[in-house]
Amino acid sequence: MQIPLQITYRGFPPSEAIAAKIRQQVEKLHQFSDRITSCQVMVEAPHQHHRQGNIYHVRINLTLPGKELVIARNSSQNHAHEDLYVAIRDAFAAAQRQLKHYAAVQKS
Repeated sequence: MQIPLQITYRGFPPSEAIAAKIRQQVEKLHQFSDRITSCQVMVEAPHQHHRQGNIYHVRINLTLPGKELVIARNSSQNHAHEDLYVAIRDAFAAAQRQLKHYAAVQKS
């Protein structure tokens, strides 16, 4: 099943490389739940007045039957998130954990 995906960029222009990485991570989520009906990902680069040290924020909204999971972590102090790929990886790792928990609750 193809998961409907919407990617929104804030504070910087869209990038095909970033979109490809996000699509790859969304496909991995399908391993944890085949009940995902939609996925919205917002990638934000706040505080563009800095030349270095921009910390990226990644927010993921997953819609499942009867449930919406929102993964939005405050990473303002995590300087590893100056690398957008690390911020994406961490956000999707959190999404995987939430999906695993959701699946475990559904089985019990």
